[in-house]
Amino acid sequence: MGEILLTPTRIYAQPVRRILKHYTVKNVVHGIAHVTGGGIQENLERVIPEGVHAELARNSWEIPPVFKWIQQLGDVDNEEMDRVFNLGIGLVLVVSNYYADNIQRILRREGLESWKLGEIKSGGSGARWA
Repeated sequence: MGEILLTPTRIYAQPVRRILKHYTVKNVVHGIAHVTGGGIQENLERVIPEGVHAELARNSWEIPPVFKWIQQLGDVDNEEMDRVFNLGIGLVLVVSNYYADNIQRILRREGLESWKLGEIKSGGSGARWA
């Protein structure tokens, strides 16, 4: 567990630059949220404009075992885990659905795993778990 906790933070700058460079003409990337303290929901809310909201699918990725270990060891409830930790998601790109599969291929070529975490829907604001 110590080795996992000491693993350096992944740097996303180069893969994101490649995506942005690939789509210079089209309006494809609508937002980028670096997931730090505040969890996925809070950080994503910062890049979602009024009039739309993000519906997140909780089971769209596998949470790394280290977070389950922290939760169990500290007797931390699910809401606190959501709010405090990134649960294995370090960066969220809000992209046009039409281009999502191609963006995932680009990320895979860059050696990054990615998941479709949810979708943007009309009305309301912010981000919420579906």
